[in-house]
Amino acid sequence: MPTFQIREAADLLGVSADTVRRWVDSGRLPAARDASGRRRVDGGELAAFMRAGAGEDPVRHLSSARNRFRGLVTDVVRDRVMARVEIQAGPHRVVSLMSREAADELGLDVGTVATAVVKSTNVVVETTGGHHA
Repeated sequence: MPTFQIREAADLLGVSADTVRRWVDSGRLPAARDASGRRRVDGGELAAFMRAGAGEDPVRHLSSARNRFRGLVTDVVRDRVMARVEIQAGPHRVVSLMSREAADELGLDVGTVATAVVKSTNVVVETTGGHHA
């Protein structure tokens, strides 16, 4: 099973390394020290932590969509009818095209915290060849 350094776990979770350290120190996220004394998080433990909803928006939404990316709106381009909204969610950039009316009603502007909810029947999964300890 792969293991991850605190910084790597933070990047995957979309939070700061300090937040991950606090979760480890409080026992919320298990970690062990490697031979160099650095804390590492087991990949299986990290997956379970993520499945349990670590760092999720505390306001629960009832929805069949399971892919939620909470982040910061980094760009909004509006014309008379449509809007293109970019959200940076951790390392992920999500772009949504919507009506200008929807963007206005949601108050989407640069700096707004928003959640991109994605439901798709086509999802391509890629890997860079795996992560090894």
